[in-house]
Amino acid sequence: MENFFREQQRLIDSIIPTKRYLYSQIDWNTRCIGILGARGTGKTTLMLQHVDDAYRFGGKGLYVSVDSPYFQAHNLFEFAREFHQLGGEALFLDEIHKYPDWSIHIKSIYDSLPDLKVVFSGSSLLQIAKQKGDLSRRAIIYNLHGLSFREYINFIHKKQYPAYVLETIVTDHQQIADNLCREMKILKEFRDYLQIGYYPFFLEGEVLYKFKVREVINHILEVDLPFVNRIEPRQISKIKKLLYLLATGVPFVPNIAKLAEATEISRPSLYEYLEKLQDAKLLNLVRSQGRGYEVLTKPEKILLENSNLMYAITDVVNTGALRELFFVNQLRNAHSIHPLLLESTVELAGSGDFIVNGQHTFEIGGKKKGFKQVSGVADAFVVADDIETGFKNKIPLWIFGFLY
Repeated sequence: MENFFREQQRLIDSIIPTKRYLYSQIDWNTRCIGILGARGTGKTTLMLQHVDDAYRFGGKGLYVSVDSPYFQAHNLFEFAREFHQLGGEALFLDEIHKYPDWSIHIKSIYDSLPDLKVVFSGSSLLQIAKQKGDLSRRAIIYNLHGLSFREYINFIHKKQYPAYVLETIVTDHQQIADNLCREMKILKEFRDYLQIGYYPFFLEGEVLYKFKVREVINHILEVDLPFVNRIEPRQISKIKKLLYLLATGVPFVPNIAKLAEATEISRPSLYEYLEKLQDAKLLNLVRSQGRGYEVLTKPEKILLENSNLMYAITDVVNTGALRELFFVNQLRNAHSIHPLLLESTVELAGSGDFIVNGQHTFEIGGKKKGFKQVSGVADAFVVADDIETGFKNKIPLWIFGFLY
């Protein structure tokens, strides 16, 4: 046990002090907490920060990564019981999806050791409700996404600019933008963010950033995806090809038959893999209003999950796709953070590009984009790139990065 505490202190000494948006939203007094998110978004740092804040002394809190060789030979529940017997109060388990039958062990800890809090982190691929241990009634699940544009600005400028709900942005965007543009060159910051600002490891330097993003992609495809979903290794090269085609293809409205032929993936498997890539936070699938989100229904648009993925995969970036994926990414992330909030529905609109929550219609484009496509549509807005501030129903694209 001493070795684990020694390793924990070494890790705490190396973490950044700045906290992500989710830190203050988690009710750390809850007995069982799950933090799910894509690789590279900062789940480990989040847990270590709380260990440092709440359990720095006295051996009451312990962080361990269960993908270490130790846990290949030791029972997780027995480890938790030993820690509890030694006076432990909170156990933080990282990479939980790497441990066989992990949900059964978490359930056993929850039921048998009521005085021990458990915080676990895992891949965004995990479907908690489908686990054998039935954790859906025991664990409160939070989602940690990549950095919003607002968080990136806060990191860069060491500020604490607030987030705004969608309704505030559509009504007060002029005042918000005016205040921010007085303090920085917002369009330059936005261009930088689109390329190197979504993952917190940008703080480690820009030179290797794209390489690290590619490592994230490869680890998700080669390790997490096969491990969690039991996908055969021989399929991974086909899925990599699929991701590349989606990142470089123009237009980005999918032709499922051609994608299946180009990747040598059957159509049923292709639909399944698209859903898994969305779960893994590599894609966002968008369907028409009212179509729902069932597997085996064709998504009308397939977008990469975030802009940094696009820049890491290809040097030929499609501007239209870039704008739309940023818009969809920030809206969906903002409304799927807290466990009590329903995810924002971003669907394809009949007129315009997207309709959000069945209410607001948005047309995405450059600074010269007009209202022709949404003429006569109630509650419609133009979201324009390359402008610092908007006017009335014309809103700058970058400001949607302040939703979380």
